[in-house]
Amino acid sequence: MTSLPYDSLLLLDAARELCTAGAQLAQRGWTPANSSNFSRRLDQDHAAITISGREKGRLGEADIMVVDLDGRAVGSDHQPSAETLLHTQLYRRFPDVGCVLHTHSRNQTIASRLYARDGGLNLSDYELLKAFPDTQTHETRIRLPVLANSQDMVALAENIERELADGPLWGYLIEGHGLYAWGANIALALRHLETFEFLIDCELELRKLQS
Repeated sequence: MTSLPYDSLLLLDAARELCTAGAQLAQRGWTPANSSNFSRRLDQDHAAITISGREKGRLGEADIMVVDLDGRAVGSDHQPSAETLLHTQLYRRFPDVGCVLHTHSRNQTIASRLYARDGGLNLSDYELLKAFPDTQTHETRIRLPVLANSQDMVALAENIERELADGPLWGYLIEGHGLYAWGANIALALRHLETFEFLIDCELELRKLQS
């Protein structure tokens, strides 16, 4: 029997975590239709990721597969998410990133259209900014970039790479699409995702009240 190039027990643990996260995020309405994709690092060369086209609120362990950090399927004939390269580029660039979550909430999608012309959304003077690593005060500013959407994942990843080089970042929006957020583990990735969602909601509401 050919041995797997990754730890199957780690895969099982990752799959269970991603399934639980998928159910939670779907319940909030952040994964409409078959949208969104989630991944968790397995080791320095592999990540577990959702199989393309699966309903994220009803994920089972069989809906999670393994890819290498070039985005190629490992030990499976299934097709990984079309946006796999956007996950693996974070794992390649940042050894401390352990989980990447991509969702499509209404707020995220609206903000991605509204702030696309500005190239991003500046978040400042919110107490909740302290939810991000190494942020000790509300008197700070975090930029949430908005990148033009593209079906060419290689080109999109190259544009994202330029934003990452200006870091630090804990997320970005894709225009007309949704939010990518990440962290050292799934709990932190969820915390960053929830923080961005809350702050985006605040900014959209303020914009309405000020108009």
